[in-house]
Amino acid sequence: MAYNVTLIPGDGTGPEIMRATRRVLEATGVPFNWDVQEAGIDVMEKTGTPLPDAVLESVKRNRVALKGPITTPVGKGFRSVNVALRKALDLYANLRPCKTYKGVRTRYDAIDLIVVRENTEDLYAGVEFALDSDDARHLIAEFKRLGGYGVRPDSALSIKAISVTCSRRIVKFAFDYARQNGRKKVTAVHKANIMKYTDGLFLQVAGEVAREYPDVEFNDVIVDNMCMQLVQKPELYDVLVLPNLYGDIISDLCAGLVGGLGVAPGANIGEQGAVFEPIHGSAPKYAGQNKVNPTAAILSGVMMLRHLGEQQAAERVERAISGVIAEGKDVTYDLKPHRDDRTAVGTQEFGDAVIRRMVEQKAAA
Repeated sequence: MAYNVTLIPGDGTGPEIMRATRRVLEATGVPFNWDVQEAGIDVMEKTGTPLPDAVLESVKRNRVALKGPITTPVGKGFRSVNVALRKALDLYANLRPCKTYKGVRTRYDAIDLIVVRENTEDLYAGVEFALDSDDARHLIAEFKRLGGYGVRPDSALSIKAISVTCSRRIVKFAFDYARQNGRKKVTAVHKANIMKYTDGLFLQVAGEVAREYPDVEFNDVIVDNMCMQLVQKPELYDVLVLPNLYGDIISDLCAGLVGGLGVAPGANIGEQGAVFEPIHGSAPKYAGQNKVNPTAAILSGVMMLRHLGEQQAAERVERAISGVIAEGKDVTYDLKPHRDDRTAVGTQEFGDAVIRRMVEQKAAA
């Protein structure tokens, strides 16, 4: 029986990246019914919204989606489609594996980290008040009345809210993931030494949840120290669980440890479904050039296969990607020792090489 999967090609370089990814996934022999849905800046120009209702309805119906990168304007225009999807579907867990592959330029070896980020609250909930707005002036006055907090009158405001409910479910997600995938340790990352009520609550709840998983080691690290620890000795860590803002920052730091966003897959998961996607941007200046690296998108497909229970297919694809990158012959320009290497191949040719490697591995088995 085929899996019904929403496929969102994205914009910029998204469609060509996802074309290569789709071909690789189909080459596993796992059957898919692709429900192709358009979202992003191109759709915004046609329909007035970057996220049509049909996209959300498709994901709700299929409960699994594979998504390409989508452009988010900086400082103007519409809010992130990624954020809108997460909020609309309550995809509360952002899952980011960060793993080294031989052949990818990096200062580190044998890194295998999992970052679990809370996706729905904290400062990223978007509860903000503009400079000189009536609401901002009212809140500044209230802060002074309630606790004597002196907030400058020329301030814009953001509210940081951390709840027991969201903290508990994201920490449980991290521990369940650790247990199900043979991971040994979960580390809660926080700033509870300064933010005693919000981050303090997150840490308190994490400790309570940890007691329900005596088979998994638990510790906690302050976020600034965590940044230093990851640079100095990343091998000490396994699964990291963090509130939204810290998770965003630390997940990109971990991607940098293993070679960058070009090899960083991700997933946003909740009770209503799961959306798998590469973490990098849409790189619109390269659109249509068959140039960009599809590794992160294909690895996101690997995560999707595992989510669907297709473990053997997932392993075949990951081994094939690893082999192609390690050989270094049929790889995109960013995976060559020198970015101007004329032997670099394009997006689709990289996908072809992964498919050939899968066929060779199957023949040799």
